Amino acid sequence: MDGIREQMSPEMKKRMDISVAIANRIYEILDAKGMSQKDLAQVLGKTETEVSRWLSGMHNLTIGTIAKISIALDENLITVPLSQPS
Repeated sequence: MDGIREQMSPEMKKRMDISVAIANRIYEILDAKGMSQKDLAQVLGKTETEVSRWLSGMHNLTIGTIAKISIALDENLITVPLSQPS
């Protein structure tokens, strides 16, 4: 794996790091809630295979998918400063 990372562009390394971090966050939330990948798949109306692919850390999750998972788990997966209306 290290050999593959050495050949990646900085952008690809960053994408992989972010994807793995999001997958790890989902695993942490599932564990804290006593849920499995299968449970998450059922809540989202997805197959367990699809959720497993997401949680591999190699899948490029869309903002929409991240939002759906966040809502399903009632937890933030990522935190960024959001502008507040004045």
